[in-house]
Parts: sequence; C-alpha cells; structure tokens
Amino acid sequence: MARYDKGHRDTTRRHILDVASTQFRENGIAAVGLAGIMAEAGLTNGAFYTHYASKEDLVRAVLCDALERREQRHKDNLENGVALETVIRDYLSPRHRDRAATGCPTAALVSEIARHPKATREAFTGKISDILALMAAQMPEGTPAERRRRAIAAYATMVGALQLSRAVSDRQLSEEILENAVDAALALAKGR
Repeated sequence: MARYDKGHRDTTRRHILDVASTQFRENGIAAVGLAGIMAEAGLTNGAFYTHYASKEDLVRAVLCDALERREQRHKDNLENGVALETVIRDYLSPRHRDRAATGCPTAALVSEIARHPKATREAFTGKISDILALMAAQMPEGTPAERRRRAIAAYATMVGALQLSRAVSDRQLSEEILENAVDAALALAKGR
C-alpha cells in the first residue's frame, strides 16, 4: 500500500471541496453528480467516501467554506475601512454577475438550499447570520436593531438582484437590474 506525504488527505479533501464549490455554483447542486466532481478532481469515485460521508455532507462543507470566505472578506473590509458602498457596487457588478462559479454562494445556490435537509439549512443560516452582522456593523448610524434590519433588506436586495441579472436574457435589462439594485441597496444601507 502506497504511503502519502503528510497533509495529502487534507490537500485532497480541499481539492474536492474547491471543485465541488465551482461546479455547484456554476451548474447548481442538483445538476452536479459526484462522478463529475471526482472526474474533474482527477480522483476515483471510491475516493470520495474517504473524505465525505455523502453528497449532502459535501454540500454543507461547500456552503460553510464559501460563506466563511465571504465572511472573511467582510471582516477584512471592516478592518481596512472599506466603505459599504464599495462592497455593494462590487457585489452588484457585471463582473460578479458573469462569474457565478467563483462568486457569492448565496446568490448561486439559495433557491436550492431551501429544499435541502434541516442540517444544511441550519449551517447556511448560521453563516448568513454572521455575514448580516458584519454588514450591519458597516451601516452608518442607528440602533443595532435598525442597522440589522437595514442589513437584511440590503443583502436580500443584493442577492435577489444578482440572481435576476443572471437569469434574464436581455443584457441591457440585466445591466438595469444591477444599476437600480445598487441605488436601492445603498438607500437601504443609509436608512433612506
């Protein structure tokens, strides 16, 4: 039996996670099979179960990892004084719209997550709550409850607008959706 270098298991697990994350966001969870993930990762189907108990286990891992990365970006923005307006404009940009495979996992997967088991939805809920708290911390003025309310409204506007902009076939309409959503999210963030 061949021995692998220390850390090989973690590296392989990470590789499977990254491949699945890209495929799920690009094509949707339901449309992606384990065989396709493992083929893209350059591994056998049997190797999957060394790392994950099931596809649902992988889905939860992908969501947690992708949302933790998103959360870290929000933390970095707070620490570096990046204005919430910059965050909103970046999120609702044509560049983000056109890169679903590497973009926000919420916008790419939220409609499917609603149909997943409670454990997956609870993992998603916890991460989204953390992101909302960080967004609220970037909101100008207001009580914590008011800032949280505005963060929820702004985030929901951003996610929904990004989904709509990806779904329509008319490029001009897609651009209008993004532009108008920027204005709406900024107004919500500022409490107007």
